[in-house]
Amino acid sequence: MTAIEKDRDILARTLWGEARSESLTGQIAVAWTIRNRVNDGKAKSWWGEGYAGVCLKPYQFSCWNSNDPNFAFLSGAKPIPAGQLAQAQKAADLVMSGTELDPTGGATHYYATTMPKAPAWAVGAKQTLMLGHHVFFKDVP
Repeated sequence: MTAIEKDRDILARTLWGEARSESLTGQIAVAWTIRNRVNDGKAKSWWGEGYAGVCLKPYQFSCWNSNDPNFAFLSGAKPIPAGQLAQAQKAADLVMSGTELDPTGGATHYYATTMPKAPAWAVGAKQTLMLGHHVFFKDVP
């Protein structure tokens, strides 16, 4: 598997783990937060390098935590339903290629509205978009 294929696979799996119940547009927005981290000047020192590095950075995307119920699917121990994976792969392709523009306005963070309360980092951050069950932010202190 090439580095580009690995980036696409890890990004698509992350989108499935983080936003499988969202529309294609919602998954594109989540993918753009990852792309914005990839393209951020501090990417290598903080976010990780490349799509796979950003997605797999410990504690950044909970679906990759070994105790998360999604991990068995993301690691390949259980199969991701083909149709759901295909949509996540399409979102990954559209964002990685730059075909779809960033609907998040440069967001590098988001959280799911299903969380019991907003994360502490959201205080003082600039909300850029609310889409589906996710709220997107940039300029996180």
